[in-house]
Amino acid sequence: MKQTEITVPVSSARINRTRARAWAIQMHYQWDVSKNGSSLSQTLEDILANRRVSAIRIPYVKRIASNLDRYGTQVDDSLNGVLDNWRLDRLAAIDRAVLRIAALEMLFFNDVPHKVSILEGVRLAELYGGSESPGFVNGVLDALMAGKG
Repeated sequence: MKQTEITVPVSSARINRTRARAWAIQMHYQWDVSKNGSSLSQTLEDILANRRVSAIRIPYVKRIASNLDRYGTQVDDSLNGVLDNWRLDRLAAIDRAVLRIAALEMLFFNDVPHKVSILEGVRLAELYGGSESPGFVNGVLDALMAGKG
């Protein structure tokens, strides 16, 4: 008898949040490399004026931007506390963006389970980072979760 794989439908809310995180990576990258002194929220507004982003994803990207503007120093301090032999400012811009967004979720978004933030961070690192980025991101976020536990 042949077994068939049962697939669980992926909720559209989860897909939209995943895609919103990808937009947040792009926003953070543009903000990080421009060094023009603007906030992440302003960088997002600039992006939204020139790019088409699905309206359903915008609230979560805005939530990330505004909270990184507000809690960015605390997020960076927490990440620097678990980075062994590294400094956040010396990481690749994409890795830094992925880590900041996932850490923000872990530290300040009570509606996002830590394991989801880690999984999504690793997934984004696979898509946008270097070959060693997924393992590095996983290790840092695991250490952050252990420190919170």
